[in-house]
Amino acid sequence: MSPSSAPRARTTVFAPRLAALIGDHLGQDLFRLEPDTIGVAGHEVADRILAARRATETERPTFKPLHGRSITRTEASTVTRTIGNDVRDALAAPVPQDVDLTGSWPLTGHLFLRDLILGQDPRRLRMLMSRTLELTPKLTWSVIAIGAALPGWPRPDDRLTGLASRTARAQGYQERRYAMGMYRRAAAPVCFTVSTLVANALWLGSPFDAGTSNRNIILESLRLLPPSWNILRNASPEYPAVDARIGERDDVLLLPLLSHRDPALWDDPDSFRPERWDGLDPDGTPGYLPFGHSSERCWGRHMVMPLAELLLDLVRGAGLVVDPGQRVGKVPLLGLLGVEDVRLTRSR
Repeated sequence: MSPSSAPRARTTVFAPRLAALIGDHLGQDLFRLEPDTIGVAGHEVADRILAARRATETERPTFKPLHGRSITRTEASTVTRTIGNDVRDALAAPVPQDVDLTGSWPLTGHLFLRDLILGQDPRRLRMLMSRTLELTPKLTWSVIAIGAALPGWPRPDDRLTGLASRTARAQGYQERRYAMGMYRRAAAPVCFTVSTLVANALWLGSPFDAGTSNRNIILESLRLLPPSWNILRNASPEYPAVDARIGERDDVLLLPLLSHRDPALWDDPDSFRPERWDGLDPDGTPGYLPFGHSSERCWGRHMVMPLAELLLDLVRGAGLVVDPGQRVGKVPLLGLLGVEDVRLTRSR
């Protein structure tokens, strides 16, 4: 099977509401989604909205209040640097040679990244990386409550990651609960996002031409299936001034899912073409917002790209392919956009 024919044999099925967004609003710059919500897909309007003000604490996806306690930008910056250092340490270590990456993705990739970055941390902390906890916030907080109450709280140690050592310094039950919540907030999105992104890339384009760079594959996957497919901004007086179609009580939902497929911005927008990034700057391409706007980039982007390239390199080096028998990939309506089950097997 040639590299070009394999992806065409697969069908990506979006959840009904996502399919309706694409079918009804592709190519529109601004439209009403709900009585109190405006959708924005036009890159010029989106640029002005995102530049009008910084995200509030409740709009920040990772560092919104935790247990009703605000997370300052200083603390967010410190935690970001800590997990960033842990990722750099993991990337600098020898790459495991005996890892089996066959099976269902993104789960398989998520477990590999968890162990790669956080493998030496105590079990009560690594449990916070379970994708099962995504089912309900109550389950997450139950696990945290139990973990904070159990005896044998870890002590700061050189063998732990920086993030775990930071967590281990918490004193008292309430501070331990908060510290465990921050551990999950900082580490889980990295593993969730990278594993989903690589699974999407494999579904959209594998098997890849040997000369195609991992960087271009990842950038193109971020275009067609951006894990962060929407950016919410709550109603704010700045927005009616940006565009009179936005009311003073309207929330605004910016939609990279649509701007990344806008035929006015992209040649052959529905096709997976990694080579387009040979001549494009991802930080300066209009309408391309996988890591947010230039006024406030995603805190984790410098971790996501190298981890995704490493993981994709391991998959390609092992000769793994999407199961030829899998022809349909479903994309559910979740906060993290991705194909829910990509089955990897060894090529024959």
